[in-house]
Amino acid sequence: MDRAEHFHSPAEGASKMSVTVRSLAEFRALLSDLPGPDAEAAAAAAAREPQLTKPPGSLGRLEDLAAWLAAWQGRHPARLDSVRACVFAGNHGVAALGVSAFPASVTAQMVANFKAGGAAVNQLCRAVGAELTVTALDLDRPTADFTKGPAMTEDEVVAALNAGLEQVTTAPPDALCVGEMGIANTTSAAAIALALFGGSPMEWTGPGTGVKGEALSHKARVVADGVTANTADAPDGLEVLRRLGGRELAAIAGAVAGARLARVPVVLDGYITTAAAACLEAARPGSLDHCVVAHASAEPGHGRLVEKLGKRAILDLGMRLGEGSGAVLAAGVLKAAAACHAGMATFAEAGVADKPAAEEA
Repeated sequence: MDRAEHFHSPAEGASKMSVTVRSLAEFRALLSDLPGPDAEAAAAAAAREPQLTKPPGSLGRLEDLAAWLAAWQGRHPARLDSVRACVFAGNHGVAALGVSAFPASVTAQMVANFKAGGAAVNQLCRAVGAELTVTALDLDRPTADFTKGPAMTEDEVVAALNAGLEQVTTAPPDALCVGEMGIANTTSAAAIALALFGGSPMEWTGPGTGVKGEALSHKARVVADGVTANTADAPDGLEVLRRLGGRELAAIAGAVAGARLARVPVVLDGYITTAAAACLEAARPGSLDHCVVAHASAEPGHGRLVEKLGKRAILDLGMRLGEGSGAVLAAGVLKAAAACHAGMATFAEAGVADKPAAEEA
């Protein structure tokens, strides 16, 4: 019997759709009815894993990742023929307050670099075999200064959520890596984390593009001022996203939600993408069960945030670049996990004894 005949797979194209929301209320309704993992695919992965020609548990977390991929793709074995890296870019009003070592104009310059193929994420996508899409969101119109009120109107945040939804639901890949570009967006991420999880501003505020000393203390004050100005009556994580986030963070949240609807596993990159996704989890617990965290960012707040979400990073390489770089790198690990699970021979196929001699005696 051909090995593929042992595997369960749903109908191809079943998860293709087009999803658009007209309000935050509609987006909340979307989050209230998210699909869960596929029990049949998960069971098939659990049944196959002990039969593979290796000691139980010897591939460590690769075994767990292979099972996770199958459950959330809704098919066994999982496939990663199509990996898409979506980078969203936006500009922030708080950049004018001097919270970054670089001016806001760098956002557009880096978008041009992505499109020209010159950034780190371009090289990593080539190395891993991932498709890269770059979506610039009104770069000439920064969000409002959130120390004086909400960063975005409802129409603005909904438009950004839809930009993210569109990237996934109209043509779902096998896995999605999300990344960002936006001068001052570590300030936004720190404010979101502080609003959602409490603590002190300095616990969540890091160097970002390289600020330190008094500039870092100033950045933490901006974070604190933003939370004070916006969160007294914020009803949920989506309102926190509207008031303290940026267009690129909202687009990431939309893409993560769209991926869940389309049964696409998600790889979150670093601090900013994890903060954006955390708004979904705060709005509806369990919203991030189809997500893994790619790497432990060197941005100090990221580790705390990952822990709060009950996640564990796949890689720890001291990276803090953003732009989806860590997510794409971790996608290579996911490819390896899927390849081992699907491609290894079973003990029966290889004619290898599946029990130690001491057990057989």
